[in-house]
Amino acid sequence: MGRKRKILSFGMICILLIALLTGCEAKKQDVTTGKIKIGVTVYDQYDTFMSQLTECFVGLVEDDVEVVVYNASQSQQTQNSQVRKMIEEGCNVICVNLVDRTDPTAVIDAARKNDVPIVFFNRELVEGDIVRWDKLFYVGADAAQSGRMEGELAAAKCRREKSVDKNGDGLIQYVVLEGEAGHQDAVMRTEMSVETLRSKGVEVDKLGYAIANWNRAQAQTKVVQFIEDYGDDLELILANNDDMALGAIDAYEAAGIDREKWPAIFGVDGTDVGLEAVRDDKMCGTVYNDKEGQALAMYRLALILAKGGSIEDLSSDYEITGGKYLRLPYWKVTIDNVHDYLSK
Repeated sequence: MGRKRKILSFGMICILLIALLTGCEAKKQDVTTGKIKIGVTVYDQYDTFMSQLTECFVGLVEDDVEVVVYNASQSQQTQNSQVRKMIEEGCNVICVNLVDRTDPTAVIDAARKNDVPIVFFNRELVEGDIVRWDKLFYVGADAAQSGRMEGELAAAKCRREKSVDKNGDGLIQYVVLEGEAGHQDAVMRTEMSVETLRSKGVEVDKLGYAIANWNRAQAQTKVVQFIEDYGDDLELILANNDDMALGAIDAYEAAGIDREKWPAIFGVDGTDVGLEAVRDDKMCGTVYNDKEGQALAMYRLALILAKGGSIEDLSSDYEITGGKYLRLPYWKVTIDNVHDYLSK
């Protein structure tokens, strides 16, 4: 009887192993020939640029692809749970717009354990983290380039129009609206915009700065205080994104200050509302962050990875850096060319 039980147990184990191997093979077939499932989690769906980029991404979805989108609501813990849920739901690839770029460990560990590639996007993780596994990638843009371009736009305005120097002291008094403390893009945009202004021969005098967390309402509140503190002495506002530039505009409009007395205001991202503000001559310029191009690059990369391919498969169409990074260029936008971007 004991020998019979052992034979039965061995037979059961063999059946289970065959079923497991067959299941694995079926899953592989689903990835290569069946419907591909892509998961997306964004740090905050109410961020204007992220909302528009996600909309572009979803608009690319074909019949044989399913996309699920989650909003992390600025909580890294929430995002970690979302990634685990998407893995459990069978997502073949997950695209992550990190809440905290310095804390991707839970996301990476979960993905690696389950062999699910991750495409980080827009909010660049620390370089040391992306090399922790060979199936981690990044799609975005060069934050330093956006800062340089914003500085170039501001420098051109200051050199071309002497009226920017409202008090005529030969210096451009400015403030910076920063996106987020310690955020890669915020730091680079701030540093490079000011450094570029100086390199272009514009003498500047920093009055102050404020962290407004990429948020229009927060920026308006900060600029209301700047108006009280500095009045007409404020001649230039450099905002890390369009939403904060628009918050500055809101502050001046709410204060009832005539347009000709406003400082020159610049943003970054080229959101729809930002471009409209440039068109209406309320914002002096913005730097276009190619949401359509980034969405397409993310989508193509996700499909390739889901089918077992490599990021290098896109090297004929994009510049790939270090086998990990795919970055698209920014573009300078003024009232002279804004209609080219409004029609995108």
